[in-house]
Amino acid sequence: MNRPLSPGICSVTLRHLPASTVLDVTADARLSCVEWGADVHVPPGDRATAARVRAEGLDRGIRVASYGSYFHAGPHTADDFTAVLSSAVALGAPRIRIWAGTVGSAAATVEQRRAVVHETRAAARQASDVGIDLAFEYHSGTLTDTVGSTLDLLADVGHPGVRTYWQPSVGLADADALDDLRQVLPWVDTVHVFSWWPRQERLPLGARDRLWRDVFTLLRGTGRQHDTLLEFVVDDDADRVADEAATLTRLIAEGDERD
Repeated sequence: MNRPLSPGICSVTLRHLPASTVLDVTADARLSCVEWGADVHVPPGDRATAARVRAEGLDRGIRVASYGSYFHAGPHTADDFTAVLSSAVALGAPRIRIWAGTVGSAAATVEQRRAVVHETRAAARQASDVGIDLAFEYHSGTLTDTVGSTLDLLADVGHPGVRTYWQPSVGLADADALDDLRQVLPWVDTVHVFSWWPRQERLPLGARDRLWRDVFTLLRGTGRQHDTLLEFVVDDDADRVADEAATLTRLIAEGDERD
């Protein structure tokens, strides 16, 4: 039976290790999927590396969740996206994570916002031609730094193949983070999972287990499949991944048992 939530990991969590080791750690932790980062493990345009990583993952029974690109729509154009898409295809990624420009919503000019919309649409047309979706990183310093700006951006882009990730904004209390998620929930397909508190201090995932239980309850309510991906661990320590993965799968299983 397919579960609505799939536990996985972002390869940037272990960007200091080779892709083969990332897969070993992922398999040992019994996680089901990986978002492969374009910064180190699967560079844009390097189709041979993408194909090798895909094959090694399949050999271990590990699915490709997505391609974590650093394509910033707006300053980057459709020409820049071509190499990103090439690697995503070779990787077998169902979606590509992109970024909504390089300027926060409060500081962005009308022209900058228009550029993000225009280049996102252009990238989405390329991706949809080969059956790949796009999703914005939900992040400060971009046009997805607030709920309102994110919803406006998705409406302006107006493409069915463009959605958004979600993660708790830095410094946001549990109740506010959940309210944040509720508002963007219809457009969320993937969640980056970590526990930072009160700002960017990295804590074990269980330190905010109440928040994540409630997040997973909301995600189940959509009736869609969601990848829940560990992103960063304390000290970037690969030896901590197994414990963090165990916490993640436990929190998911607790909700599954209640359903």
